[in-house]
Amino acid sequence: MSSNRKAATPKEAPQEPFKRAVAGAMRAMAKRSELEVSFSPERAMLLGGDDKAKARLPEPPRKLTAHDAAIVRGHADSIALRLACHDEAIHRRAQPQSPDARAAFDALEQARFESIGSRRMDGVAANIGAMLDDRFQRARFSEIETREDAPLEDALALIARERLTGIAPPPHGQKVVDLWRPWIEERAGEDLDRLSSALENQRGFAQLAHRLLASLELEGESAGGEEDAEEPSEDQPQNPDEAEGEETEEEKQSGSSEMDTASASEEALEKGESEAAEILDSEMLEEIESGDVDEAMETRRPQVSSADRSGGEYRAYTTRYDETVKAEDLCDAEELDRLRSYLDKQLSHLSSVVGRLANRLQRRLMAQQNRAWEFDLEEGMLDPARLPRVVIDPQQPLSFKREKDTNFRDTVVTLLLDNSGSMRGRPITVAATCADILARTLERCGVKVEILGFTTKAWKGGQSRETWIADGKPPNPGRLNDIRHIVYKAADAPWRRARRNLGLMMREGLLKENIDGEALDWAHRRLMARQEQRRILMMISDGAPVDDSTLSVNPGNYLERHLRHVIQEIETKSPVELIAIGIGHDVTRYYRRAVTIVDAEELGGAMTEKLAELFSENAAPAPARAPQRAAPRPRVLAAAP
Repeated sequence: MSSNRKAATPKEAPQEPFKRAVAGAMRAMAKRSELEVSFSPERAMLLGGDDKAKARLPEPPRKLTAHDAAIVRGHADSIALRLACHDEAIHRRAQPQSPDARAAFDALEQARFESIGSRRMDGVAANIGAMLDDRFQRARFSEIETREDAPLEDALALIARERLTGIAPPPHGQKVVDLWRPWIEERAGEDLDRLSSALENQRGFAQLAHRLLASLELEGESAGGEEDAEEPSEDQPQNPDEAEGEETEEEKQSGSSEMDTASASEEALEKGESEAAEILDSEMLEEIESGDVDEAMETRRPQVSSADRSGGEYRAYTTRYDETVKAEDLCDAEELDRLRSYLDKQLSHLSSVVGRLANRLQRRLMAQQNRAWEFDLEEGMLDPARLPRVVIDPQQPLSFKREKDTNFRDTVVTLLLDNSGSMRGRPITVAATCADILARTLERCGVKVEILGFTTKAWKGGQSRETWIADGKPPNPGRLNDIRHIVYKAADAPWRRARRNLGLMMREGLLKENIDGEALDWAHRRLMARQEQRRILMMISDGAPVDDSTLSVNPGNYLERHLRHVIQEIETKSPVELIAIGIGHDVTRYYRRAVTIVDAEELGGAMTEKLAELFSENAAPAPARAPQRAAPRPRVLAAAP
């Protein structure tokens, strides 16, 4: 018996039309019809390269107002302008080396491509202004009292934006601008005035930016990126002021492309914005059902980017409640076995993929090991390859060989895994599996591996915060949460004994907040206590340091500033080799040697490749062999003539 009743279609969430309008306008402005746009409680970000770019925008709040919509559109417009008017290859070549100069240079370049859209479209200017004001409000910029706490790069970008567009700084960024403006104007006022002459010429703008940074003493007069180091040619003017008038053909095409992209997308953007405005006037103001999202995960990550100026002043209000604990002490053996079994089932297919990559790394290391021998010695191990000489001529002495110390045999590797709440689900599962397989692989090659994790004991502060409240809430208390550092596998522990410990990462309620600076310092101190000659530290994280209890009563860049300080100390003063892998988060702005991956599925390949690069850098050269040696070489396949 057939029924005439139509199947009920699920009702669309009220925010979906708004999301479609924003995504459509974004693709039109970027001229990328294939651009993948997603919405998440995490911070806005552009992921991937030019070929497979993915944009992540903040999830609209439950009760969306016109101001909230402008903030979301501001993030979308900024990312779209980056795709349309920014060449990452040019930017990377021109980037300064020092952290302070690099942060300022990045901020100036962002101000440049955002100003292109702001000058052409009033709606874009309003959206980006709302986005910037929201960012500075969350970072509590209006509460900053001293110049030492005010990020120079943000003040510089706002002043440059004001010069390029004529738009005043947003209200919550005005305090930072006021603190830095006299100092910047006195030293680089004329350089700021020159920026508008190269607004749509990225190379010319980069040269002017280097001159500006030199005036501010952030880099030397001779600094200017890779291109400036080359001899000037007919296509490259010596004077940056002549850059606009003497562009190369490539630069003219680049500038023309930026102009055409902005012009072609203006009409489409206005259409998208009008559609979004109509949606706001109707049902968009209704409360949006949020689903089962933890309140703590709805807090967006701080977007303050600060060069290290006072990271050494970082402190914890109290360390009484901190703990460094072994994984097996956080739950009983039966539960660890169950969690490990769950981990294995979740990623049975990934194990084979990562296993192949790990085997490739193992073959590289074993090849180095097999070549690292000294031959024709008077003592050592008897060399069977030389025995035929003795049989033919008994007067020949016996020959001995001795294995040389290889670079990788006397090595310890620490894998430091972010155990914050934002890693829940696929990222932490992949990270645990990759760490497990790499530990097993390196152990076969004689390389010791330590696996560590870091999180906090509570959301939004624990006993440390309660102690601070009981003490009368003194101002600027420093870190206000109880940190938890977890040892999943000690360097000297065999893999078979520590294997089940990695299942702890699957435990519900373990992953909370992340204080990266202290975790990195802790892992570094453990490495420095080791006796191995070579020490490698690999940080795996998906975001900037976040602890709501700390950031709510300290400057918004407090944790990030300390992280930069620790990184700089390790990279410039320590023998430890530091690598970072960011999952969906650009860690290259923090670490000198880093890689950012779009999807957690790429983690296994990134980890094995970065380790292979490190071991290959200092690989022992193959020793010279006598022509008459007849010893077989390991696994060499000779092609038929």
